[in-house]
Amino acid sequence: MTVTSTAGTTPLPLLLLGRGADPGSERGVECPGDLPPASDPGLVDRARRARDTLGDRAFVLGHHYQRDEVIQFADVTGDSFKLAREAAARPEAEYIVFCGVHFMAESADILTSDDQQVILPDLAAGCSMADMARLVQVEEAWERLADAGAAGDTVPITYMNSSADIKAFCGRNGGAVCTSSNARQAIGWALERGEKVLFFPDQHLGRNTAVLQMGLGLDDCVVIDPHRPDFGVTDQQVRDATMLLWKGHCSVHGRFTADAVAAVRERIPGVNVIAHPECQHEVVLRADHVGSTEYIIKTIAAAEPGTAWAVGTELNLVKRLAQDHPDKTVVFLDTTVCFCATMNRIDLPHLVWAMENLVDGRVVNRIEVDPDTKHWARVALDRMLALPGIEAASD
Repeated sequence: MTVTSTAGTTPLPLLLLGRGADPGSERGVECPGDLPPASDPGLVDRARRARDTLGDRAFVLGHHYQRDEVIQFADVTGDSFKLAREAAARPEAEYIVFCGVHFMAESADILTSDDQQVILPDLAAGCSMADMARLVQVEEAWERLADAGAAGDTVPITYMNSSADIKAFCGRNGGAVCTSSNARQAIGWALERGEKVLFFPDQHLGRNTAVLQMGLGLDDCVVIDPHRPDFGVTDQQVRDATMLLWKGHCSVHGRFTADAVAAVRERIPGVNVIAHPECQHEVVLRADHVGSTEYIIKTIAAAEPGTAWAVGTELNLVKRLAQDHPDKTVVFLDTTVCFCATMNRIDLPHLVWAMENLVDGRVVNRIEVDPDTKHWARVALDRMLALPGIEAASD
């Protein structure tokens, strides 16, 4: 099998091995101008010079899952929504260089002023979870709920890890956005306004929140599968359910298993298992602590010296936690290495390329959300921010 593009064809196995590129389908694989080779020994110095030259004109954001070579140049690190709000709080910054993935840069563009320009160093840095809920699919699912007589009783809630047009869909249809820290509050808010919640794109966060934090049962949850006829549900299932969970997941968090929890407990007696709520329900049930990325960071930082922690989240962050806390044992929950592949597309060569272009007066890879989408996405975000007693900064 081959993938065809304007540049020719590349055998699929070579693409999977990272030995080829398909510029026709992989936005950002080919950059205008010269992308520095990763082997360039002067990359760090070039990054420093470009960063110093840009000064306050640029504000560099680094997501927690980024590799260390990029994080070292970030002005602020954090989760996606926290970073977008940090950008909005720096109106003097002409350029927002977002070292994250596409939906995060969109959120920054939604929250920042029209005078600020958001740059994603590699446009191919997407999010597989966000891509699992496309606007056309969600609109068709909404029609499916209407056919079952349930759309009028349903409030849509989208996780922050979704595209701007999905956030705008929620804004237009009386819904809101949530983070993993405030999903319970957002779902509770929705159920005060309707009998059901359409939750997307991550089924695991929706299920874990509804069952473990809100007292609903697993039988109150039904999975909406965009790839099955009638979305894989009968009219009666739709009418009976409280949580309509989109069949999406995180490619990193979704891979942890109950067997991995059992194995690490056997390997490290007394270990504390801490997992992100994007993990499968069976994993979360067996964990000692469950929470957002910020929660994981704070919990391990506050833990007693000598304690052991198995962490169910992205490997770049786990490695950084282990380095930052040498007085504790911090290990990856699984034995198989698993980075966020799309996040890792933002590497030092792309960051240097983006900043050097800004120094030369060229804005590359700008992320712009159209005005109508931006308006309705902001409506959905503002509804979240208006919820009482929420933590809005953690995904």
